[in-house]
Amino acid sequence: MTDSPIAAAPEADSSLATARQADARDPLAHLRDRFELPDGTVYLDGNSLGPLPRAVLPAVTDLVRRQWGQDLITSWNVHDWWGLPRRLGDQLAGLIGAAPGQVVCGDSTSVQLFQAMVAACRLRPGRSMLLTDGASFPSDQYLADSVGRLLGLRVVRLHPSELAAYLGEHGTQVAAVSFSLVDYRTGELFDAAELTRTAQAAGAVMVWDLCHAAGVLPVTLDEIGADLAVGCTYKYLNGGPGSPAFIYIARRHQSQVELPLTGWNGAREPFGLNSSYVPAESIERARIGTPALLSMAALEAALTAFDGVGIDQLRAKSLALTQQVIEFADQRLARFGVEVVTPRRPGLRGSQVSLRMPAAYEVCQALIERGVIGDFRAPDLLRLGFPPMYLSFTEVHRGMLTLAEILADGSYREPRFAQRATVT
Repeated sequence: MTDSPIAAAPEADSSLATARQADARDPLAHLRDRFELPDGTVYLDGNSLGPLPRAVLPAVTDLVRRQWGQDLITSWNVHDWWGLPRRLGDQLAGLIGAAPGQVVCGDSTSVQLFQAMVAACRLRPGRSMLLTDGASFPSDQYLADSVGRLLGLRVVRLHPSELAAYLGEHGTQVAAVSFSLVDYRTGELFDAAELTRTAQAAGAVMVWDLCHAAGVLPVTLDEIGADLAVGCTYKYLNGGPGSPAFIYIARRHQSQVELPLTGWNGAREPFGLNSSYVPAESIERARIGTPALLSMAALEAALTAFDGVGIDQLRAKSLALTQQVIEFADQRLARFGVEVVTPRRPGLRGSQVSLRMPAAYEVCQALIERGVIGDFRAPDLLRLGFPPMYLSFTEVHRGMLTLAEILADGSYREPRFAQRATVT
């Protein structure tokens, strides 16, 4: 790479020096040692799947060999397996600006979204509409449609910027609003406080999807008076593939909220084994069935990577990394028809940069072959994530330089890069 014309360009040398200086000043540089990362790989896809924290393997091994292998079913009491969903909930609460007792962990993001949207709409009986973002992740939209069919509601899709105007005309009919805090395609960050106030002023209940926010930027659910929220744990929280999701229910709603999936774990007396369901009086009512202990043990260990780290520190480095990439794209990639679609204003972007370009899929595959892992979002976005805990400014520069080389040499046009894999 160092012998290429691009690598030798004066602006490349200057930006490399700047990246090295940023690394020398980085107070979070030591956090990289908390993760297992392959040598030579620039991992820019933590917004899809976080890497393996070093604490995970011994924790899962202990659960399998000692707790399950030796203590067997007694571990539900001896090692408090039963309390793990609530313990994890309280750990997660600290990362999303919530007091203890308002978050519980378990099941998938789709299940938790369904739970939250149905519960939100049921809090406003007699209203006929559910609003969602028409550009949000497909599951959010599919589930909104499912909730609409279940409850006989009209589902309306609109951009968050259109919310105030729509509620001004139809507000008395809207039961709930469900938005993602960060647009998964573009990385646009929405104003949670303002949108929550707007929805609540019209009498609607606000549901937030935090999948692309939790763990990399300040989320202040209690401070903004949030109603319900959900989020995954396998992206910026590094819980591992398929790790369980979480649900937040504001304390003021917990005694009234009516969740659609009433599993025995959420009953007031789970081991009373009663034939009729009576919900727990706390956040425990959001539990459903037997928790996935192996995944939860992995997540509990993964969250220790955040010990002693302030979310504001993470946010500051995240913004610096994304700014580095935006500037590189403007200076070095625009000549190849690359467009930055992520907002340039720091307060309006999450922890990713999305680049629109021709042949984005092929470019992504060529990058992966050269050890730079990002991902593709149809139809034409190369999406790059910048979790600040384990990325350095220098390796991000190397990744961007590799992208510039691929665009310059045209190697992405090789037919093999156009063959679509199952997972893109």
